[in-house]
Amino acid sequence: MRIGILGGTGPAGSALAARLASIGYHAVIGSRSADRATEIAKEFVVKFPELAGFLTGGDNAAAAACDLVVIATPWDSAATTVQDNADALAGKVIISMANALVRVAGEFQPLLPPRGSVAAHIQAAVPRSRVVAAFHHLPAKELGHIGEPIDSDVLICSDDPTALKEVSAIVDKIPGCRPLDAGQLSNATAIEAFTAVLLQLNVRYKTRVAPKLTGIRSIPEQK
Repeated sequence: MRIGILGGTGPAGSALAARLASIGYHAVIGSRSADRATEIAKEFVVKFPELAGFLTGGDNAAAAACDLVVIATPWDSAATTVQDNADALAGKVIISMANALVRVAGEFQPLLPPRGSVAAHIQAAVPRSRVVAAFHHLPAKELGHIGEPIDSDVLICSDDPTALKEVSAIVDKIPGCRPLDAGQLSNATAIEAFTAVLLQLNVRYKTRVAPKLTGIRSIPEQK
């Protein structure tokens, strides 16, 4: 499977691309600037030679042409970016990982995008695609530490059960990550907003936290 990261030159998007490449997916970092995306991909390959042949860069069109696509743009440009690539994204699974946040007087606060969440806003912008909300809470720096596990649960929600199962299978391959079915896409509102709490904890305790839920001993097989 080829996975494209639209707007993937930021810390979280590029680190996710590198992590996906490290577990055997062919990942394409996309950007409005193909040169910038290619440069970032090469930087990862120099640091982690095992990514050679699995991680490349290109423009957003190249990322949108992949089998599955992650939206890693800033939240307020996510809908516009997918609309610009709507034909290429038709019928595909799209992962929304953006969080609508603002920092006011040193405190992170969630914003309420149109339709309640960034994920729902993307789904409305490209109704022919199958949107899944995931990867909101994984620390970017730890994502980029290839070879080291990430001790985190990944909350995943979608209105498409098949798409949710496909994304869960990808998450399950990332060492240390556990995919959890968090319900329908409407729950993305709470998942995205909770990121503000995690970021505030990072600031207050000078760390990088990731959610790990207790009490779930086994994951039922998804039908």
